[in-house]
Amino acid sequence: MTGEAAFAMGQPRSASYRPLPGIPDEMVGPDGLIRPPWRRLMAHLDALSDEELTRDLARADRYLLDSGVFYRQYGEGQSVERPWPLSQIPVLLAEDEWSRIAHALTQRADLLEAVIADLYGPNQLVASGQLPAALVAGNPEWLRPMVGVKPRGGHFLHFLAFELGRGPDGQWWVLADRTQAPSGAGYALENRVAMTRAYSELYAAGNVHRLAGFFRAFRDALRDQAGDRDGRVAILTPGPMNETYFEHAYIARYLGFTLLEGDDLVVARDRLMVRSVQGMAPVDVLWRRLDGNYADPLELDPASRIGTPGMMAALRAGTVTMVNALGSGVLETRALMAFLPQLAPELVRAPLAMPNIATWWCGTASARAEVRADPRRMVLADALTTRAPFDPKDDLIRAAALPPQALALRLDQGGGDLVAQEAVTLSTTPALVEGRLVPRPMTLRVYLARTAEGWTVMPGGFARIGASGDASAIAMQDGGAAADVWVVGRDPVPAISLARQASAADKRLIPGGLPARAADNLFWLGRYAERAEGIVRLMRAYHMRLAESGDAGAGLLEGFDPLFRQMGIDPAAPIPQRLLDNLAAAIGSAGRVRDRFSPDAWSALHDIDRSARAMAPRVAPGDDAARALSALLRKLAGISGLVHENMYRFVGWRFLTIGRLHERAMGTAALLAVLCDETAPEGALDLAIEVGDSVLTHRRRFTLDASRATVIDLLALDPLNPRALRHQIDGLREQVDMLPAANDHGALSPLARAVLRLHADLATADPDSLTTDALWSLRGRIGGLSDLLTAAYFP
Repeated sequence: MTGEAAFAMGQPRSASYRPLPGIPDEMVGPDGLIRPPWRRLMAHLDALSDEELTRDLARADRYLLDSGVFYRQYGEGQSVERPWPLSQIPVLLAEDEWSRIAHALTQRADLLEAVIADLYGPNQLVASGQLPAALVAGNPEWLRPMVGVKPRGGHFLHFLAFELGRGPDGQWWVLADRTQAPSGAGYALENRVAMTRAYSELYAAGNVHRLAGFFRAFRDALRDQAGDRDGRVAILTPGPMNETYFEHAYIARYLGFTLLEGDDLVVARDRLMVRSVQGMAPVDVLWRRLDGNYADPLELDPASRIGTPGMMAALRAGTVTMVNALGSGVLETRALMAFLPQLAPELVRAPLAMPNIATWWCGTASARAEVRADPRRMVLADALTTRAPFDPKDDLIRAAALPPQALALRLDQGGGDLVAQEAVTLSTTPALVEGRLVPRPMTLRVYLARTAEGWTVMPGGFARIGASGDASAIAMQDGGAAADVWVVGRDPVPAISLARQASAADKRLIPGGLPARAADNLFWLGRYAERAEGIVRLMRAYHMRLAESGDAGAGLLEGFDPLFRQMGIDPAAPIPQRLLDNLAAAIGSAGRVRDRFSPDAWSALHDIDRSARAMAPRVAPGDDAARALSALLRKLAGISGLVHENMYRFVGWRFLTIGRLHERAMGTAALLAVLCDETAPEGALDLAIEVGDSVLTHRRRFTLDASRATVIDLLALDPLNPRALRHQIDGLREQVDMLPAANDHGALSPLARAVLRLHADLATADPDSLTTDALWSLRGRIGGLSDLLTAAYFP
């Protein structure tokens, strides 16, 4: 019986749920009853009809789509942005159980801090034989240049994540330690927002612990690390092609930090600096989201193209706090888990409160003599070495010689360590599949952040849900999904915001400098968006004339040809490929500044792109195309409104505005040069007024029919017409004068001088002096401003 049929017959959805035999389930206890934290959720789902449930869950999906939440999937030599795969049923845990998890992981975080402090400090663990030298020295994540480097602030680890799984005995096990650059915290926030859209009333009354307090505490801790209010905190990302880039941008925007790439940074006199349009500015705290080995091509991996030369020098000088310290990836080595139970009593004065998954280190492929003393290790090593040469991609193999409780044998990626881990059957949690609640394997990712008071644990987090009953398909790259995790208390939970406590400093923070890369992308975003609008206006006018006159208007339609050639447009396609290319380029530029681009504008930009691509294959020339292009034009106007009305007037807005003004000025100059030329066909002047969106204004301003003089006056020289060339140059002069170092006490930069000359020439021109050649010359001079802008601010 399907879930839909069962519900139609009055059977609750929860009653049709069947846990897998012999496997623990998060919702249903060993007694077959629904656990207390889940009862309210299940009662809510049971009370909904299919239509009501579909409606509620669609709100969550719509939120994720509108917010542009994605992850990057790799395969077959390419990468593709995929919609975020959210499991529609959250994972619920009781408050008291979560407290035990938090206590155990806080202890583990302290243990890992003690281990890494020793590995890069006195190295007593290796010297005393408690850790094998080969395990450390042969690990590519152990960075020798970090030895002896004491982190500013005294701690190596600031932000951690732990992968947990519940085994057959119901006990939580640590499956993996994430100490390098843990991902997923931003997605956990988005999961939570999406779930509150789907279960708004249930969430509000469900005593679910909020996440904002965790992020507020960590944000404040990082700002305190930065020192005074001028100190800068930044997030270092590998760039837009990273699979979790969306999260990097989202966290930066959410916490108010600057998002940087390696090329944005430079080390000068052992100080880490960001290349901003205001000049060099120091960075005091850097939360890195790239692997440590790539951070400095000068001293670490010379093949890295995403790092910053000299980063190690800044760390040695103690001028920057790195979150987490370079070299912390060594703690993620699976083989290290075999030694943590023995190290805990000495380093944290207590046995591990939460055990690892059972792990054995069998030595390395090049040093098998180290394992001969242990017969069991010898069996494991023999089973692996018969598979030589090793293939890291085929890292899970089974040893036929092992006992029935088969151990999973693993060759650590790049490390050469032979590691055996017990095969653990994961617990299951409900997932909604085709209307039915079905059990799916899950792992839990829990986040910890260091604050002045010690470690704080995110109350909830991020669960990964298997795509099927097979735990091997739990990763999202393999079809798995993500789920929100609710920690449910007995009492109401107070609302928590991201704002600082009232006792904290209430002075306005000085914004961080705008990186040159971000300014460059904002400038080109403005240009691409305006270029797309110019193409739409031109194509709409063309198809309106085509609809009105058909073949009889062939002479006028030929007047478009110079503009089509100049813009690279094929008029045979009602939605030309050049328009789609410019929309894609605009999305690409916006994607590189996701931390500075509003979600509403991002959603609107994607909506235009989807609409244009949907129209392209089915729109017919003439009236059909004109109507479709009018719809696109209204959507483009919506983006302009969002930028103009909602975007904060910081220096980034100025570069975006300069890009739009620059492109519109070039387009208007070319339009007038072609359609106001003496050889232009009859009707070309009316066409210019229409493309320039000034038909009504011309009728009000002039009582006679369009002439070259009236069109040039209105579209080139009128400072009050927002489509006029003069208006664009006025705007360029105003915005350029406000850029850093453009007008330093009357000393103009080359860019400011060029804009001033353009402004003066256009302000003193008249319709007779603006000949076709003069208009083309103006267009060339306007184009040259882009080179001057690049030289001044985007070196």
